[in-house]
Amino acid sequence: MKHSNPRNVLLLLLTAMIWGSAFVSQSVGMDYVGPFTFLAARSYIGSAFLLGFLTVQTRMKAPEQRPADLVTGNRSARPLLIKAGICAGGVLFVASILQQIGIAYTTVGKAGFLTAMYIIFVPFISLVLFRKRLPRLIWICVVLSVAGMALLCLKESLSLSTGDSLVLLCAVAFSGHILVLDFFTPQVDPVRMSCIQFLVCALLSTVPMLLLEKPTWEVLLAAAPSILYAGVLSSGVAYTLQAVAQKDCDPTLASLVMCLESVFSAVFGWVILHQALSLREGVGCCLMFAAIALAQLPETNTQ
Repeated sequence: MKHSNPRNVLLLLLTAMIWGSAFVSQSVGMDYVGPFTFLAARSYIGSAFLLGFLTVQTRMKAPEQRPADLVTGNRSARPLLIKAGICAGGVLFVASILQQIGIAYTTVGKAGFLTAMYIIFVPFISLVLFRKRLPRLIWICVVLSVAGMALLCLKESLSLSTGDSLVLLCAVAFSGHILVLDFFTPQVDPVRMSCIQFLVCALLSTVPMLLLEKPTWEVLLAAAPSILYAGVLSSGVAYTLQAVAQKDCDPTLASLVMCLESVFSAVFGWVILHQALSLREGVGCCLMFAAIALAQLPETNTQ
């Protein structure tokens, strides 16, 4: 097991805070542009930011240590890296667009907690696809999370709102994204793969953006602060911080710290957008967070 130092924990905590606050920028951005436009723009910016990061990183190395290709690194690793970027980018597109559309119909706090349900879904997908045994404690986490989701999302009728349902589906898609990354990152450079995956996600968003939304420069400029925040900080900076911190950090601790994005999303939604949670919804959030935290205990790790 890797031993984590306070520096890595602080970097991951900053990552969670950026991701949590990004829910606010996504919600505000939807006041000006459609979901495909927002996702395309932030993904292009995220890819460009990481390309710039790779350029600086490469120039800091001695000439003989520089890769043959800036984006794909050594040519021998190019086919696998491109395959990884395409697979990760495709799944990321599905997860992100479900989240982006869902945020328009629910609050930032709810979106953050429902997205964090991927921590619960990942073991189930691993069980179905890879026949990994499901620990007993995970069942307790499932019960807690379902109870919390009911308090958070269900009102008079026993049904989820459109926004809640879409964000919950996005959590399932993000679970697939986590498993794709888990498969490829030991074999390829994670920053280069992320640069490619953001570009793939951007390209997949561009076609429906042009066909369905047809954004103008005026609305793009109006949404620019939100898009830049999500693109540079959430996609670019946060991912880089995560990649740096997890090199010397136990993955169980890393997952536990990063799932605090759900708490930060609720806090920022309350402070900035004044989207207060009721007592019932607050209890639901606490139950879901308890389930997320319990799922990260070492004895429940199924990956």
